Amino acid sequence: MAFTLEDAKKLSQSKLTNFVIDEFRKSPILDAMVFDDTVKPGGGNSLAYVYNRVTTLPTAAGRAINSEYTAQEAKTTQYTSNLAVFGGKFALDRVLINNEKQVTDLVQFQLAQKIAATRAKFCDQFINGDSSTDATAFDGLDKAITGSSTERTISAGLDLSSATKIETNWKAFLYELRQTLKLMDGAPSIALMNGDMFAVIQTVADYAAGFTATKNDLGQELVKYGNTILMDAGDKPGSSSPIISTSAIYMTRIGLDGVHAVTPDGSRGPKTYLPNMSEPGAVKFGEVEMVAGMALKATRAAAVLRGITL
Repeated sequence: MAFTLEDAKKLSQSKLTNFVIDEFRKSPILDAMVFDDTVKPGGGNSLAYVYNRVTTLPTAAGRAINSEYTAQEAKTTQYTSNLAVFGGKFALDRVLINNEKQVTDLVQFQLAQKIAATRAKFCDQFINGDSSTDATAFDGLDKAITGSSTERTISAGLDLSSATKIETNWKAFLYELRQTLKLMDGAPSIALMNGDMFAVIQTVADYAAGFTATKNDLGQELVKYGNTILMDAGDKPGSSSPIISTSAIYMTRIGLDGVHAVTPDGSRGPKTYLPNMSEPGAVKFGEVEMVAGMALKATRAAAVLRGITL
């Protein structure tokens, strides 16, 4: 069963579960994401999601009376998304758990921090994941788009490295952005970039129409171009290194016929395991874990723009 994190929250009566879901939803990628499951028709789950990606679109044409159409079929290529297991663990002494609560609840604090790291790990793999170089990762957008018809590189480059350059070149930037958007099979749900590129786009918005700022139900401000959410993909977990290390802008149309995430059970999201105070042992452990992958159902449901100088 397909679901979003907002759907999962509506089905939950647990305050802890809702807290966990809201923490993951702080990433606009995860908040907008649709999750499908790997449940097999005969029952049971799998850590592999097999699907067909549309690679050749169908055509249509006119025909003369008493003549036949020329046969042509849409073509698909079978892909397998192998789900990855990721998350983290924290340890706290039971004395601290029981007695150090004046300033902050240590379990709640460590849980929130570990969720933030797991959230960043999903976003990192969603863009950069490559199972051929990291056996614990799922394959991400960059691997799927590279070399495809929706990868656009500005061969002459486009300089947006200063306020003066942005003022001079913002129209050329919007032209290149729209040339990339037209390669897709529909308007993208989200456009992902690093913090430097996001700051440039905010400056471009000072000159151009079509940009708006709204707030989601978590109180976060969202910048949109049309209906597309523009967002800084953030940093890799536990570091200040950006998830997107170049000026590339990744655009995705989220949906079960476009780009979506995969979990073993489509009705559940990330899981938490809290310290068990009833068991012996001075040091207690808590964990956050997510089992997920990414599927690109149609080649034209994702695109990337490269070649901008910052």
